[in-house]
Amino acid sequence: MDKENNSKTIYLDNAATTFPKPESVYTEMDYVNRNLAVNTGRGSYSLARKATEIIDRTREKALKLIKGKDVADIVLTPSATIAMNVIIGGLDWSGADICYVSPFEHNAVMRPLHLISEKYGFDLIELPLKSETLEIEFEKMEYMFSMNPPTKVFATHISNVTGYILPVKEITEMAKKYNSQVIIDASQSLGLLDINMNNLMADFIAFAGHKNLYGPFGTSGFFVRKGTKINPFIAGGTGSDSLNLNMPKTIPAMLEPASSNIVAVAGMEAALDETIGRISDFEAKEKELTEYLVKGLEKIENVTTYLPLEDSHIGIVAFNIEGYKAEDVGTILDQDYHIAVRTGYHCAPLIHKHLMDIEKGGVVRASVGRYTTRNDIEKLLEAVEELSEEM
Repeated sequence: MDKENNSKTIYLDNAATTFPKPESVYTEMDYVNRNLAVNTGRGSYSLARKATEIIDRTREKALKLIKGKDVADIVLTPSATIAMNVIIGGLDWSGADICYVSPFEHNAVMRPLHLISEKYGFDLIELPLKSETLEIEFEKMEYMFSMNPPTKVFATHISNVTGYILPVKEITEMAKKYNSQVIIDASQSLGLLDINMNNLMADFIAFAGHKNLYGPFGTSGFFVRKGTKINPFIAGGTGSDSLNLNMPKTIPAMLEPASSNIVAVAGMEAALDETIGRISDFEAKEKELTEYLVKGLEKIENVTTYLPLEDSHIGIVAFNIEGYKAEDVGTILDQDYHIAVRTGYHCAPLIHKHLMDIEKGGVVRASVGRYTTRNDIEKLLEAVEELSEEM
């Protein structure tokens, strides 16, 4: 392993996964891996009980984060992609469904929805955008809902391509006028923006623990509003009622087959301890860094940025440099400047026709995090300026 080069890298790919994690996450995972890495919920011995207590505490802390103790249950999954598949696969569908999606959805949503729509024969309808600001066009959306009332609406909270903060509360309120189910993808937002399930009346909110919660890989899941119907989608052993071939009837057991990744969950608990009570600080820092990066890029000739309005933008900045493919920019930034960014289409199949970036191979995406500094941003801006001057 090239430890020296790793330590030199300026990491600006936090939208993919945040890095590094808080030291407490590494410490707790190492301790549990050495001392409590046993099956939870499947043994009456003390180690199994202690491991189970870690999972129980993690659930409680995650629900505390969204102020959802009295209104929601939490289901833990290995990834947000699996969380979305469990949700989509567990909903009731028919050919009469009218399903709306935002143009910012990730393939963790779009691909399972595409499979379901092909199976049942309903269409997926995109929510409308304002072409000049790349934001949801409310009046047109309200008209579309009135003409074709939704049965299900899927909306990401923060675009993983442009950093646009979608108005999910308002989208949910409008959809609920038609008794639609609402599913929010909070993969980019949980841990960065305040989410309150007492005010955001979505039925499901999926999250990715390895992003802005700063947990490890293997820690994701979703919140489901109490009383919401969902069917088992993945079946298997749960450590209880093992002679019964039916899955348990209660959440989360009915949606959580297989052995729990107790080491990852322990890291998630530590990450939640680092996050609870500090979200406003994290949001303010990322807002400041985002604005600093945007203003710097806008001063550089031959750079195109893809930006929502400032007050609905955080964490992620998409851009291209005239004369370069997005992939080439990423390669040069890595090899010549030791700056890690992501390039391409970012698993978001719908938004790029609006960005009109296909000939560029998508966009260059720089995404800041808790440990990003102004100096990191300045180094990126210097590199981009040098590249733009070469063309």
